[in-house]
Amino acid sequence: MDFSLFLGIYLAALLGNGLIITAVACDHHLHTPMYFFLLNLSLLDLGSISTTVPKSMANSLWDTRAISYSACAAQAFLFVFFMSAEYSLLTVMAYDRYVAIYRPLHYRTLMGTRACVQMAAAAWASGFLYAVLHTGNTFSIPLCQGNTVDQFFCEVPQILKLSCSDAYLRETGVLVVSVCLVFGCFIFIVVSYVQIFTAVLRIPSEQGRHKAFSMCLPHLAVVSLFVSTDMFAYLKPPSVSSTSLDLVVAVLYSVVPPAVNPLIYSMRNKELKEALKKLIQLVPVQQL
Repeated sequence: MDFSLFLGIYLAALLGNGLIITAVACDHHLHTPMYFFLLNLSLLDLGSISTTVPKSMANSLWDTRAISYSACAAQAFLFVFFMSAEYSLLTVMAYDRYVAIYRPLHYRTLMGTRACVQMAAAAWASGFLYAVLHTGNTFSIPLCQGNTVDQFFCEVPQILKLSCSDAYLRETGVLVVSVCLVFGCFIFIVVSYVQIFTAVLRIPSEQGRHKAFSMCLPHLAVVSLFVSTDMFAYLKPPSVSSTSLDLVVAVLYSVVPPAVNPLIYSMRNKELKEALKKLIQLVPVQQL
């Protein structure tokens, strides 16, 4: 991959997510469940893109594609960890939006500080456990088809292509668990938004409906981007698979979302925009 392209995307992700983390941490007006989960989302985005892109840029500079077996296993583990934890967190964020709009009178009770910390911790822990299960199973399979991965990072599907043909049977159990978890979270998000939009349409004032939609649309856009790119990457038929297409798809689902998510969340969010403006205005003052 082109070094300058990856560098630009990586710097955009660092800047965008770094600003959101700093703004949420420093502005007490943003110390709410929604922004607490957004801070966690930015941390996961930074983790996922930092797992793949820096190594790819270094390889591009040194004109090499070499990576040790242990480094490949670590990269695959971290990537699966951050991506699965992010999906779990997006599910938690859908529940937060559901409670805020469908059950507003119970919001403070259901989304207290302790509950939010527990839900965020559960998202991180579920990602860790799934990564241990998935990568542990993948790297216990013997490789019979060489040691060259046709990708810019150690992606589990590409590693499985190098395994012995009968080894896919060992992956079936993990695949079934993965499908159940992904489908369960997806159904939960869909049901939550059906109830959310039902409640929003009942709001009498146009201003109230607009505010409710503004709260939900960024999260819905991020979920759509995350799910659509992942589904296309992992569910596309083998007949349309090629090295160049796999590379483009991998960039779409692993590199683009972490860089785009901060932009999606800040576009229609006045509170976040104001916090970011205050943060940016403080920089020149401190330099002087």
